[in-house]
Amino acid sequence: MSWFQSSLKLITLMFSLNVVICLPQRPNIVFIVADDLGWNDVGFHGSSQIATPNIDALAYSGIILNNYYVTPVCTPSRSAIMTGKHPIHTGMQHSVLYGAEPRGLPLSEKILPEYLKELGYRTHAVGKWHLGSYKKEYTPIYRGFDSHFGFWTGHQDYNDHTANETGMWGLDFRRNMDIASEYHGRYSTDLFTEEAVRIIDEHSKDRPLFLYLAHAAVHSANPYNALPAPDSLIASLVNVTDYYRRRFAGMLTKLDDSVGQVVEAIRRKGMLHDTIIVFTTDNGGPAAGFNLNAASNWPFRGVKNTLWEGGVRGVGLVWSPLLKNSSRVSDQMMHISDWLPTLLSAAKAKDRIPESIDGIDMWQSLNHGTVSHRTFVLHNIDDIYNVSALTIGDWKLVKGSTYNGQWDGWYGPSGRDEDLHYNVDAVMKSSAGKAVSAFSKALNPTNMLNLRNLAEVKCNFSRETESACLPMVSPCLFNIKLDPCEFNNVASLHANIVTRLQEEIQKLNETAGPSCQ
Repeated sequence: MSWFQSSLKLITLMFSLNVVICLPQRPNIVFIVADDLGWNDVGFHGSSQIATPNIDALAYSGIILNNYYVTPVCTPSRSAIMTGKHPIHTGMQHSVLYGAEPRGLPLSEKILPEYLKELGYRTHAVGKWHLGSYKKEYTPIYRGFDSHFGFWTGHQDYNDHTANETGMWGLDFRRNMDIASEYHGRYSTDLFTEEAVRIIDEHSKDRPLFLYLAHAAVHSANPYNALPAPDSLIASLVNVTDYYRRRFAGMLTKLDDSVGQVVEAIRRKGMLHDTIIVFTTDNGGPAAGFNLNAASNWPFRGVKNTLWEGGVRGVGLVWSPLLKNSSRVSDQMMHISDWLPTLLSAAKAKDRIPESIDGIDMWQSLNHGTVSHRTFVLHNIDDIYNVSALTIGDWKLVKGSTYNGQWDGWYGPSGRDEDLHYNVDAVMKSSAGKAVSAFSKALNPTNMLNLRNLAEVKCNFSRETESACLPMVSPCLFNIKLDPCEFNNVASLHANIVTRLQEEIQKLNETAGPSCQ
């Protein structure tokens, strides 16, 4: 090798090292989505019926998002996570995708793993997709993920991994593009947990990790075994007397265990100090037999696929040692579409946030506890169902009702029986609790119970309504800060506010694209 070639090689090496040194240190991101989890299904919102110690540990040592909104059903929420756009701007605003439908999240949309991959992230998806699969180009590994292990449709049996949909029934379990029939008989939540832990264990820390863990739990399965969980676990949950709620509790317990195992794997890998963990539901819970399920949104009104708070006020939290102002309950208004810009900002890529999205960068607001820049939440406009709802500040307008108002009530259980005990020791001794204790002193009984009290929404069920709410007849108006349970329709008292919110809905609807049907 000549002197010139040696010198050139040395200069190239030095330049490469300089480039590596100058690259910003980006945090690992672990994004966990629970399916159909209701507001009242977690312990940190005040219910003592079903123990969720690992989720609660993250909540108490992170930020509890108490004014956080999702969309009413699954596909729209997942599209909002991935694009940072409201579903009316991606054609995903109406209902959910079925496996044989020739539609999906438009390929023209750049999605979260594609942004992160450009920043050097290794990107992995585990679990549910539900954003289209009728062509391979719509599936995860063609949309920015390095790998995917899970299923493409909206639900599956947790043991045989088949999806029973309208007029169709078949196996839906894959590793990347290959059918994975060898996992028959293994419980889905366990499989997804094992895969997530394997990815973390094998991750090379020279690049940041983006792990999107979208569980099937606690969505109901196929009708022949709608709420599957191990029999021994179900039998042990003696505090839950209702048969269906007990089976639901078994599914939720497995989900909570999964969260603990994933957090412990991150700790064991030595990555917890620079990791952001998001935990969110995709929509409100299907309560009282809706979708053959037994979730609880108490004390909120409505269920999944309604625009009442029970359908759109979501369970959410964010945990990270990078957050300066944590171990608190946040009343900052936030929407599920905000995650994309917020995570890009946290990944030191604020300049990559596109101006065309609806989501708002919440990182600095969350980090410092300052006022949210979000002033309104569009819950949805669905011209097929003829329903819409919008919150601006403290005022929420609801127009129309799904299911002809059949699911417009309030559904328990409350989980606040005097005989039930909230076990703070279990939170501290949980896998997640022990893992995060090195970064936070928040997990002490006094602090946890105080945060739990602050996070609990309390409503006076004895109050008389100003006037009946019949949203299929005329719009209903609520002061959602004073009346989060939507008892008191005050539309007749504030006609000017009703007019203003209707005008805003119309303006937003003028920007909507057609629903992809």
